[in-house]
Amino acid sequence: MKIKNRITELFEIEFPIIQAGMVWVSGWKLASAVSNCGGLGLIGAGSMKPDLLVEHIQKCRNATSKNFGVNIPLLRKDAEELIDVVIHEKVKVVFTSAGHPGKFIEKLKANKIKVVHVVSNVSQGMKAESVGCDGIVGEGVEAGGHNGKDELTTFCLIPQLAENISVPVIAAGGIASGKGILAALSLGAEAVQIGTLFASSIESSANQSYKASIVKSNDRDTILLLRKLGPTRMLKNLWTKTAEQYELNGADETELKNLVGEKRERLGIFEGDTENGMLEAGQCAGLINSIDSVEKIFKKLIFDFDSQLNHLKNLS
Repeated sequence: MKIKNRITELFEIEFPIIQAGMVWVSGWKLASAVSNCGGLGLIGAGSMKPDLLVEHIQKCRNATSKNFGVNIPLLRKDAEELIDVVIHEKVKVVFTSAGHPGKFIEKLKANKIKVVHVVSNVSQGMKAESVGCDGIVGEGVEAGGHNGKDELTTFCLIPQLAENISVPVIAAGGIASGKGILAALSLGAEAVQIGTLFASSIESSANQSYKASIVKSNDRDTILLLRKLGPTRMLKNLWTKTAEQYELNGADETELKNLVGEKRERLGIFEGDTENGMLEAGQCAGLINSIDSVEKIFKKLIFDFDSQLNHLKNLS
């Protein structure tokens, strides 16, 4: 998988593999491990206060000499404080999500930071390009966690983004194998962003029980819920049965917000309550059969990519 394109050059990485900046999962250990393997690791600031983000950035910098970035959900009330941390700590890459991509872009670009925004449809991608983003992550509804209301799949979203915008596209959602990476590049992406596979890795800061739940899941074990708040994909458990019943009974936004509460994600992902917490994970969870190191994951992704590419070449 020796690929040289706009993404590998933009981030100065060896492989077009980016680790998603997931809440309660993507700390300095995971981000530095991915960067050390030749990809781009991201620290997930969505579950961090500014002081904790400083700590993770500094520890990540001590653990790798390579590029890494920070993912910041723009809907957070303290998003600007997190942006200020990134600038002060001289992080070179920021991925933004869940908000208007133009909100802080002038501030980030003035500090020579490369900015990529996560989108779920073509119009969002065009808006992100128009305000000056260096790249776009197109995330399909197969992805774990929060998804777009249009519920577009990765297979349909990526080629439409590639046809309508000129900045490089990164594919996300449902990718957990070398074959998936090859498919994404074939659709017009120049890199992939992988979440659930890295969430189940040894270096992930998630609870071991959460990781084990991913490993034992199959193709039908995720569910998309909370559409009135924003579609969210997670593993099925006791709590999702309750949430599903709430939705079937016509619960409004206030009732759903009260049901979710403030710490439902932390309860499931970080504390390991696999029945009462939210276990955010993508549909690719059924492809994950073991808890491996990031190094082992990279070796398998690269081997599978190369094997499948050679297989396709032999078909001609």
